[in-house]
Amino acid sequence: MAVHYSNNVSPDDIGQRVTVRVRLPEGKFADTIGVLEEWSAGVLRIRKRDDSVANVTAADIVASKIVGDPPVRRSAGR
Repeated sequence: MAVHYSNNVSPDDIGQRVTVRVRLPEGKFADTIGVLEEWSAGVLRIRKRDDSVANVTAADIVASKIVGDPPVRRSAGR
């Protein structure tokens, strides 16, 4: 079964919530989800839900897309 990845995020998507997948040196993959804040000199700055920032090199991205707003969290008692 072949897997097809697509890259749909561009510098025009600043301000959007995105997910990007990168291939790690050992061959595994890692995903980053958050708001694309900046795309400069081939590096994406993504603000994650915990307010931390991930800097992702565009050349390392194997797949990306715009995603919707995060789900609303409900308290445990509801």
